Amino acid sequence: MITQQNLLNIFRIITRVIFNLALVALLIGLLVSVGRTLMDLGLAVSQPTVRLGLKDLVTNILSLVVVLELVRAFVDYFEYDRIRAEILVEVAVIFVLREMMLGLFSGDIKGADVLVWSAGILALVIARALAIAFPYGKMVRPKQ
Repeated sequence: MITQQNLLNIFRIITRVIFNLALVALLIGLLVSVGRTLMDLGLAVSQPTVRLGLKDLVTNILSLVVVLELVRAFVDYFEYDRIRAEILVEVAVIFVLREMMLGLFSGDIKGADVLVWSAGILALVIARALAIAFPYGKMVRPKQ
């Protein structure tokens, strides 16, 4: 007979398998990306200008940082059996910083856009600080 506890156990097992497969896929992708970035290092020297050579290198390295943060989020899931909000906000901060830096590097972001991007990053940093200050699962007891 299938009970609710049996279904919960099956759910936990399937969830762990899926997260393990996702983690393995991320790690393989990370290793391939590191290898390709190292191979592209020669292209950075051979390009006609330093800017063209470094653009792809900077893009690849910043993308690697985002993937590293995602791997850390998945590993954190196994440690705490849940994904913590502060880790997700850190991934968002890294991603937004990457996009802003790439936009600045390519010249797509100018003037007031920098202020808007900075305000978005500030909002994410405040959200991270709040996630750390008020962690999920810890109830604040009222003073008696």
